[in-house]
Amino acid sequence: MTPRQPFMRRFLPSIPQSLTVFLFWLLMAEDYGPGNIVMALLLAWLMPQLAARLEREFAQLGRLRGIWTLIGRLLWDILIANLTVAKQVLGPNHKLHSQFVWVPLDLTNIHGISALTSVITLTPGTVSAELSEDRKHLLIHCLSTDDPQALVAEIKARYEAPLREVFP
Repeated sequence: MTPRQPFMRRFLPSIPQSLTVFLFWLLMAEDYGPGNIVMALLLAWLMPQLAARLEREFAQLGRLRGIWTLIGRLLWDILIANLTVAKQVLGPNHKLHSQFVWVPLDLTNIHGISALTSVITLTPGTVSAELSEDRKHLLIHCLSTDDPQALVAEIKARYEAPLREVFP
């Protein structure tokens, strides 16, 4: 091990995590000005620093063959959800049935759970709100649903099942 490696590991504990934070900040901000780039760089440095001090649970990756299908499905769902949310928001308020729903989790790896919460939050109309202390239930808020059980089944089938292959 060279003397530079420990310094780099302390300075940037996880380059993939830094890149992810950087890209997500810019995508969420939808502004690529100098101020947002500086903020993205700061967060890309700070978040892995904070994460490195938390309880460590290393990601064990399983089969990645389904990841492209999951990404394609997510992009499609984001498009459809945007149209659905626009229709709901522009329509009469009495037709909205927002509620919190607990989703029982089969995922046990915190990295897989984090990926699932991100997927849920990226899809317009739903947002991850809380993870139970035992990591067995995820509370989500849905802008409008008439059938919470169908929503749970859809999340488990469309997102959690493929993520369980990636994060066994």
